[in-house]
Amino acid sequence: MQVAPLIFGCEGLRVSPQELAFFSKSQPFGFILFARNLDNPYQIRGLCAALREAVGWKAPIMIDQEGGRVARLGAPHWFEFPAALDQANHINCTRLFWLRGRLIAENLYSSGIDVNCAPLGDIARPNTHTVLRSRCYGIDKETVISNASAMNLGLCHGGVSGVLKHIPGHGRAQLDSHMALPLVSATKSDLAQSDFDVFRKLNHISMGMTAHLVYQDIDPMHPATHSKIIIDLIRNNIKFDGLLMTDDISMNALQGGMVARAQKAWHSGCDLVLHCNANFREMQILAEISEPVIGQTLQRVEHMIMKRPKPVPVDIQQLKAELISLMNE
Repeated sequence: MQVAPLIFGCEGLRVSPQELAFFSKSQPFGFILFARNLDNPYQIRGLCAALREAVGWKAPIMIDQEGGRVARLGAPHWFEFPAALDQANHINCTRLFWLRGRLIAENLYSSGIDVNCAPLGDIARPNTHTVLRSRCYGIDKETVISNASAMNLGLCHGGVSGVLKHIPGHGRAQLDSHMALPLVSATKSDLAQSDFDVFRKLNHISMGMTAHLVYQDIDPMHPATHSKIIIDLIRNNIKFDGLLMTDDISMNALQGGMVARAQKAWHSGCDLVLHCNANFREMQILAEISEPVIGQTLQRVEHMIMKRPKPVPVDIQQLKAELISLMNE
């Protein structure tokens, strides 16, 4: 298998001839979809088929469909959910998060999407930035671990691979990393016992996404995505050996041009670079500087592909009714 260590977006509801030719030549590992790409299930299935035809294989196609405030798909075609944190301490929270994952997976898989950028392993704190807080699965590590595990199992039951984020923990960030670089002052010891321990308990998930923030007590000079120290910690302390992708390298938490951002991520140990905005020239430049994945990254790619879950048939309407019933308890 020869794929580039890149995940690309596309510009619109259909893949343009220019994009088709480019994706065929550049062979990215996979693709990510956003609201600009999504209209209805029939259209999305066609878009996914066209992207896969361009690269010549069933490349992973992913989306951010957490439910709540981060949901690219909504009514009338797809299930909608409350904020994750609102359900985190429900008496039936574990079942609710499994149902959340399974119902989301039903929507995604039936539309041709087979990877979801969830679950979240971030712990919500009183000062967690509002861009993230309501999306978290709890305010303590045990609750987050339980709910994230249930969410991932639900996704897998529906044939969708999960992406664990934001490794090694974004809950202490008081800034929005889309706009600025958050600094975390907590000691390494405190982080190891709380934030990092969540991801250690969830390290079996096949894919992970890095956090764009600085842990000042560990590597004060680099955000996690660009820190060899942090990536080594993810691999050797948290023991995450899955396929590690960056968060979007277009986010303002990172500095420098796209080439520098991508090269720093690869050099630090990230397997894949995520580029979301579909800027064609930027994608061309990234493709030009990339090399096909080899070594451990290739092994992780092959393992992820081999372990892609297969959907288990269920009565979806019955599960939806169960979700509504539990939410009303």
